[in-house]
Amino acid sequence: MDLSGTHTLPASATHIWAMLMNPDTLAKVTPGISRLELEREGVYKAIAEVKIGPVNGKFEGRAEVADPVAPESFTLKVVQNSKIGNVSADIRMHLKPVSDSETELSFDGKADMSGLLARTGNRVMSGVANTLTKQFFSNFEKELAAQGA
Repeated sequence: MDLSGTHTLPASATHIWAMLMNPDTLAKVTPGISRLELEREGVYKAIAEVKIGPVNGKFEGRAEVADPVAPESFTLKVVQNSKIGNVSADIRMHLKPVSDSETELSFDGKADMSGLLARTGNRVMSGVANTLTKQFFSNFEKELAAQGA
């Protein structure tokens, strides 16, 4: 399944980068994430619970920030396992300043699924991915507002 999108956030690229690199903030704004634990620099144990339509499961695995170029880009490598299937994704994230107080965050990547997740179908899973993406950006904007950014 291909994953891509763009969203403009009301903060500088440096501020957005700092938030994306902070596991506490990332856990707070990422839908379904109940815990992110630092295992080593840039590698986290990730536990998530996703409940959207036919997709309902607890996922455990890892998230890694690879190839970071602050505050411009990084690759998010995710491997999550659950009873309903497994997900492996590599997503390239790009931060592009629009102005001093706005940053365009774009992402492009691919997720491979197995088990029930794969059998659920691309159309359904694309809808789930779109819903999670919208929730992520909405939560991110709320966190920026809470920080007064």
